[in-house]
Amino acid sequence: MSVTNEAMHDDLKRESFIKNLSIVDWAFAAFVLYGTGYAYYLYNYLMDGYEVGILFGTGASLIAMGWWWKPSRMLMAAIAFLSLSAVYLYEPAVIALKEKGMSGADAMFALSNLDDKENSKFLFKYFLSSTSAIMWMSALYIMATLVYFYHLALRNEYAGKVATAMTWTATTMGFVGLMVRWRESYLLSPDIGHIPVSNLYEVFILFSIITGLIYLFYERKYKTKAMGGFVLLVISAAVGFLLWYHFSKGAHEIAPLVPALQSYWMKIHVPANFVGYGAFALAAMLGMFFLFIEHAKKPNLSNQVIALILIFGVAILTFLANFGADSFKTIALNLVYSLATCAVFWVLGFGVVRAMRLIGETNLPKLEMLDDVMHKSIALGFGFFTIATVLGAAWAAEAWGGYWSWDPKEVWALIVWLNYAAWLHMRLMKGLRGTPLAWWSVVGLLVTTFAFIGVNIFLSGLHAYGEL
Repeated sequence: MSVTNEAMHDDLKRESFIKNLSIVDWAFAAFVLYGTGYAYYLYNYLMDGYEVGILFGTGASLIAMGWWWKPSRMLMAAIAFLSLSAVYLYEPAVIALKEKGMSGADAMFALSNLDDKENSKFLFKYFLSSTSAIMWMSALYIMATLVYFYHLALRNEYAGKVATAMTWTATTMGFVGLMVRWRESYLLSPDIGHIPVSNLYEVFILFSIITGLIYLFYERKYKTKAMGGFVLLVISAAVGFLLWYHFSKGAHEIAPLVPALQSYWMKIHVPANFVGYGAFALAAMLGMFFLFIEHAKKPNLSNQVIALILIFGVAILTFLANFGADSFKTIALNLVYSLATCAVFWVLGFGVVRAMRLIGETNLPKLEMLDDVMHKSIALGFGFFTIATVLGAAWAAEAWGGYWSWDPKEVWALIVWLNYAAWLHMRLMKGLRGTPLAWWSVVGLLVTTFAFIGVNIFLSGLHAYGEL
């Protein structure tokens, strides 16, 4: 009991968080408040009372984040500098071209097209336009994934530092891309202007940078870079979809909002939702890493059976996604493709396990640490997903006249929420740890992915504006 009393006495003697803040902390807060006030001064005519509240609430949140996680300050400074540089250089050029008779879209294309010798701007073509920044983000995330795996395989500390720097830079460029895209939408027309979280292209960018940011926090907190390769795999997959969507569907083109999305609720509901998605994805990838390490240490038949079932399930979903063919030959080819996908994943799994054994147990992260990060990430995601669900219900009441309508998207959001509520209950109340929860987190990602994308592909409803 004496140890407990001493600990309580130390807690009472400890100075409050506010008293521990330095002059640099307060200067940072003053800088953010000034920026928030300046944004209000410039753009208050575009805001209603709710949006003003969102603006100042965001400012307060950035201050809290900068105080709590100090490396985020440099991220905010870089995003602000690059975004404002783009706006202050970009906007006058667009306005000048519009005065010559060009449309907003043609003016922005002229500035970013090097074949237009008179109007093109090198920085916009290769760096500061929203499309360029997002391409930089995509390339850097994929490269960082490869370098993280190189670091894991060879324990090369320099490679780990390079991978971390790439991830910070990719996250910065993703945020810059969204900020500039936001302003570009208003340059097209004030009626078109909107926060860039309204379609699959934009939210995949949001998912990538939020997942990357959450990972960077845990990397610094646990002082290890060994998790990076596996976590960034899911970001690289999102980037792969993003690039396909960009070049195949032309999804990078800015379009007016559908009426259902013309609401201030979108500014808070969607970001909160994707903090949840990003945290759940991170937990699932660490769960997968946990299972690979465990199997490399001691092969387990039950793990192989569960993995085979899950991989076969993915193959079936791939087959169903391509089932709408009008010929038996096409359906047969889709079936072969699905089974080949299953075989590739199975072979890759064995390859990863073999690689883990070659790396050696001492060079791999501890299972206890992976379990702890997985728990913290799901707890974070669950909190934000709960907030997003409540905000979504309020938005639905305003848009459609009711808090709940059993729309497919709403039903699957409830399934996701119940899944992670049960996960946390089993861990916190029943003491469940390790392998079962690792598998559960991986399955949870499949459930969440279906709620995010699968509903839009296979089902229809009030949320049909998110279709591919």
